[in-house]
Amino acid sequence: MERIFEFCKVETIGHVCLLTIDRPQVRNALHPPASAELDAALDAFMQDPSLRVAVLMGSGSTFCAGNDLKHQAAGGAQALPPHGFGGMTARFDSPKPVIAAVNGAAHGGGFELALACDLIIAADTATFALPEPRVGVVATAGGLLRLPRQLPLKTAMGLILTGRKLSAREAHAQGLVNEVTAPDQLRQVALAWADEIAEASPAAIRAAREIVRHGMDEPAIERVFFRQKKLPAVVSLYASKDFVEGPKAFVEKRKPSWET
Repeated sequence: MERIFEFCKVETIGHVCLLTIDRPQVRNALHPPASAELDAALDAFMQDPSLRVAVLMGSGSTFCAGNDLKHQAAGGAQALPPHGFGGMTARFDSPKPVIAAVNGAAHGGGFELALACDLIIAADTATFALPEPRVGVVATAGGLLRLPRQLPLKTAMGLILTGRKLSAREAHAQGLVNEVTAPDQLRQVALAWADEIAEASPAAIRAAREIVRHGMDEPAIERVFFRQKKLPAVVSLYASKDFVEGPKAFVEKRKPSWET
């Protein structure tokens, strides 16, 4: 099933939501109306219990060229939706994983979108950059906060201060990208990652992501270690049927039937 909006496409494939930015005429740059559509599409994904993982990609040969500067220069409205640029960069309470499938350029806000996702799968033609200082602006959609957490500080600062491009192979070598593939295989590879995640217990995935999120926010591991079992998603997992079904299916050598 596929639902087509004005600026994006949403396709359901099993337990996976494939969300495609569809503004190829401007290299998938986003203006506020496009961000609002993506926000609504991601809200629908998060609220649908049958969907477990989302894959975000761009139409044509570009992932996302960032903010639509022509729209901004023309005096267009700049208000963003509640969850930030692309409906993603301020989505800190997301209960489900999102994979960025990066085909071509992920620059400025496009890079910030990818950094906000759980995983990045990249075509070997992909490039990543935060070139904002070169046009007199600054990356306030999370790029300056997330990049130094996901790369060594000096590497991140080198990219931030120069605005230079990072290739897919370089990003993979730095641990920023999970897998690099040929452009014509990107969709297939990203969906394979999504399917593998979707095979796991949704409750366990939520619990694991919540523990990681709290651990990243707390420099002292012991402070999270002794309260991780009290986090809401972890408590919910322990109370779920999945907590019994997983071990039982393993012992019985069969595929588990997850509750959620």
